[in-house]
Amino acid sequence: MSLEIVQYSDKLKDVWEEFVTTTNNGTIFHERKFLSYHPPDRFKDFSLLFYKEGKIIALFPAVDVSLQNQRILFSHRGASYGGFVCLDVLSIKDAFSMVQALIEYAGKSGFNAIDITPPPQVYSRRPCNYIDFALIQNGFTYRKREISSVIPLDFTRENILTTFNEGSRRAVRRAWKLGTVVRESDDYPAFYKILEKNLRLRHNVTPTHSLEELLKLKKMYPDRIKLFAAFHGEIMVAGVVMFICNARVVLAFYISHNDDFQQYRGVNLLFHDIIDWGISEKFGFLDYGIFTVNEDPNWGLARFKESFGAQGVFRDSLRLIVKS
Repeated sequence: MSLEIVQYSDKLKDVWEEFVTTTNNGTIFHERKFLSYHPPDRFKDFSLLFYKEGKIIALFPAVDVSLQNQRILFSHRGASYGGFVCLDVLSIKDAFSMVQALIEYAGKSGFNAIDITPPPQVYSRRPCNYIDFALIQNGFTYRKREISSVIPLDFTRENILTTFNEGSRRAVRRAWKLGTVVRESDDYPAFYKILEKNLRLRHNVTPTHSLEELLKLKKMYPDRIKLFAAFHGEIMVAGVVMFICNARVVLAFYISHNDDFQQYRGVNLLFHDIIDWGISEKFGFLDYGIFTVNEDPNWGLARFKESFGAQGVFRDSLRLIVKS
């Protein structure tokens, strides 16, 4: 089988966007619209389209990165996930052909390595590990295997509390008793102040996005990026920024609370109500994001997410050294 690889250019934007909507595992992070929020000089785009007999069969969002004197073809570093974005039906032969064609193309283009972070399996309409298998069989190895916490939303809204552990059930009931309420909010500046303070105090880091970038993304995706906030009176005590990644998965991208109002159990009530919303909207999974950093577990964060019924799935990154 002969595959044609075409490097992405802006004239292919509409073709790219339309294809993402038809795929098995495409997410908001694979869309050109999402990737375009970055300043044009932040990344050197090197995304690829794979054609078979004149028809697109896969996309590969990627950037050209120089790191430690190596030129690496990276899954787009402006997004949580990259990897091959494929149609619902993929043959094992096509999977192998795409991986082999990618390796050959990267070598001819002067790359020293390829680094891929595909979305976890729960993001797929139909489970398929053909690409993973083809990557391993063609020499890729796991650079790291992080763990992301997910909840399958396969229970009724009436049974949400039964999936929580006793501590989280008590916290939700206390929040109700104290009058804490959850509602969708557009007050991103108020939430961002809480987020910045929390990340600085707990981890000495800044948020992935600036407030301006977050507001830009919200404007670009008014229906797919949502801020749910918990309030005591008119005071925002906690918030979660949710990304609707695709028709199957919603991702809790930012989670934060104000320590001064922790007694109102805003985060616990938020996740009760977010799960309720997710079930009503017929999503398949709620992804809480990773609780590992370079494969080192944050045990407290893991316990917190497990208290809502979450379990772990791999978020893998694979790398291949390209032979010259």
